[in-house]
Amino acid sequence: MIWLTLRQFRVQGAVVFGTLAVLCAALAATGPGLADDYDRGAASCGTRDSCTHFARMFFNDHQVYYGALIALVLFLPALIGTFWGAPLITRELENGTHRLVWNQSVTRTRWLAVKLGLLGLAAMLAAGIAVLAANWWSGPLDEAVTSRFPRIGPVAFDTHGIVPIGHAAFAFALGVTAGVLTRRTLPAMAATLAVFAAVQVAMPLWVRPHLIPPTTGSVAITAENISQMTLDHGAGVMRVQTEAAPGSWTLANHTVDASGREARLPASLMTGACAPPRVEPEPKPDGGGLPPGGPSDECFAEIARLGFRQHVVYQPADRFWRLQWVETGLFAVLTLGLTGLCFSWTRRRLS
Repeated sequence: MIWLTLRQFRVQGAVVFGTLAVLCAALAATGPGLADDYDRGAASCGTRDSCTHFARMFFNDHQVYYGALIALVLFLPALIGTFWGAPLITRELENGTHRLVWNQSVTRTRWLAVKLGLLGLAAMLAAGIAVLAANWWSGPLDEAVTSRFPRIGPVAFDTHGIVPIGHAAFAFALGVTAGVLTRRTLPAMAATLAVFAAVQVAMPLWVRPHLIPPTTGSVAITAENISQMTLDHGAGVMRVQTEAAPGSWTLANHTVDASGREARLPASLMTGACAPPRVEPEPKPDGGGLPPGGPSDECFAEIARLGFRQHVVYQPADRFWRLQWVETGLFAVLTLGLTGLCFSWTRRRLS
């Protein structure tokens, strides 16, 4: 039974693992040079502003390759579920070969266990190889872009650590379950792709932020933590954004008044303490933007006097691995649930 399963899987396995082998060879050849270039540039950049500029330019020079690796790790579980999981049982059902196996002293439970066990391990191994190779090569780029795209942020989180392995196991089990329920390959593939995509969207939006209770705080608006100030003269609106914490995943960031209620900064600040200089290089078409050199100390002092603060909700950067383990555990539970459904349905409904 093991030999038969491996023989049936040889084409799909050769395509995926062959592609990964070529990718790993290319990354191994270029990775050391990439790391050396970043180390030399970071050591010689000097001031903080020049280092920030170097990091930005370094990332921009390699962002196409970085994006390709991110896409590979992000979409590999979906491909595994669609092209490995969905056809695994439906191919047998459509061809009727499952009856031949069952009539040769192979039970339904053993038949399904061997298929799920071998190919499920192969799916997790493929995802593990992809994420390990991609993370090793892109380490300097992750460091260069950490202030703009923190590792704990939605997209980066899905392509680092152990979560992609959990995604691959879940996608594979989802594909097999869809095949068992529909008994048709194409509908099973379509259902797998649609459901997995929905889960990938729902997880960072509604589930992951609450796997661990986020940190909540009310912070003063200062020159040190402000990241954005928008002055829209046409609408009479003034908005600010502050940095929650270095490398954190910000979930909410809005201004509150002295009573703690969400509020906008009064328009009077735009013509008073926070007004742009009388002479501006060139006004922006949307009427927004920061004054050259940033807001004055008088602006922040007036904001503090009026009692305005910034309410922030975020997941700190040091929770990365805790969230990784919790989310991977959640996908492991979902995978086991789908596997149990496959066994139950196969024993009672398939014929």
